[in-house]
Amino acid sequence: MLSLKVDAIVNAANKYLQHGGGIAGQMVRRGGEIIQEESNKLSPIKTGEAVITSAGTLPARFVIHAVGPKMGEGTEDEKLYNAIKNSLNIANERNLKAIAIPAISTGIFGYPAERCAKVMKKAVYDFLKTKTTLEKIIVCLYEDWKYKIFLKEFT
Repeated sequence: MLSLKVDAIVNAANKYLQHGGGIAGQMVRRGGEIIQEESNKLSPIKTGEAVITSAGTLPARFVIHAVGPKMGEGTEDEKLYNAIKNSLNIANERNLKAIAIPAISTGIFGYPAERCAKVMKKAVYDFLKTKTTLEKIIVCLYEDWKYKIFLKEFT
């Protein structure tokens, strides 16, 4: 995802927007400290919310940081839906054309991939019912088994 030349990539963030490990850590190492510096000015944010920063030297123009739910905190599906929908809304407000979004919360936050696929499909389909500048929404999946789950859900 970090090498995609799109208008925005979505970073599955924590509420403090601290991008130390995983894909988020790689994002700052590749794109530069400016991403973390801009994030620091916007944090903390609530679960389900999203904010936008520049992408530094990444091929994308922007990074949209979305905070998904941790399993067990309650109303996880609603919070994930909001994180996805808010990310898409930010892209639309900026008149962006292409966005890449991962399976938010399915890593260390423990959200089941099957549920994520269903919630993401609903959020994306609901969003596409509105007038939008987005022409391309890329779902980025890092494991083959997740790809199969999302492919089944979206086809």
